[in-house]
Amino acid sequence: MDVITAIRGRASTRAFLDKPVGREIVESILEAARWAPSGVNTQPWQVAVAKGEIKDRISREIVNAVESGEASRPDYQYYPSRFTGIYRERQVACGKALYGALDIVREDMERRKGQWMKNYYGFGAPVELFVMVESALEKGSWVDMGMFIQNIMLAARGFGLETCPQAAMAEYPDIVRNILGYPDSLHLICGIALGYADQEHRVNSYRTEREPVESFTRWFGSE
Repeated sequence: MDVITAIRGRASTRAFLDKPVGREIVESILEAARWAPSGVNTQPWQVAVAKGEIKDRISREIVNAVESGEASRPDYQYYPSRFTGIYRERQVACGKALYGALDIVREDMERRKGQWMKNYYGFGAPVELFVMVESALEKGSWVDMGMFIQNIMLAARGFGLETCPQAAMAEYPDIVRNILGYPDSLHLICGIALGYADQEHRVNSYRTEREPVESFTRWFGSE
């Protein structure tokens, strides 16, 4: 698969097949991803690969925290307190596309909640990657982390796998760190569900729109 095809065809997969992913494939994906650029070659990424009972335990404990009403305590704030303008419009359109693909109406809060809770199980993926960075590092390293995460998702496609980057898996970082034995000095950025996509599932049939280049680009200087 060429890189342009990998980029344009990537989508957040929300239903995976019950098909294992071997360690050697995950290692090959990370081997490719490690070539991401980073400021002064700091290579700030840390990755925990969770499978089987460990992955299931993390999911159960996060779900228990959510259902008991325990407040989330992420290491950073992913979203603004309120979206406005075009960002709010895109947020609404994204939700409509997701729930529309599943025939879940706005008023059906029980089914909407059920779909959201699937986040914490990695949408059935056999592998969950937890991506972390040292808390002492600054925003530049977080930019580096974004490029590393994108490399993971594109490399996965080269092995016939799909992914879903999940900020939801970082809502209770203490649970993840405690189970996996990581120190508080490592901040959890996100999880990445990794596996073989269930292409027959309706949730994987929809696509969100992207703005045309001219809407976000200005040109300066002559040819």
